Amino acid sequence: MPPRWPRQPSRQDPEFRKLDDRYTYAAHIAIYLTAASGLTFFNMFYQASWPWLLPVLGCWGLGLGLHTLWIFFCGLLPSVPSP
Repeated sequence: MPPRWPRQPSRQDPEFRKLDDRYTYAAHIAIYLTAASGLTFFNMFYQASWPWLLPVLGCWGLGLGLHTLWIFFCGLLPSVPSP
């Protein structure tokens, strides 16, 4: 069940934006893990030699790592929105 919000949610509200960014990040993690495990499973199941698999998953993982840095360290929002 989603958390209750005491006021009208808006992306201008720093607390709501932080929560929304974390939910979006969790969705990106879930999509990456689902796709990576599925591709790896079929790669092993068919005994295929897909040379593109590791570079694709590596680049995607690198992008996800940058997203992690942004969400948790760089994308700090001001506590009071500017007018």
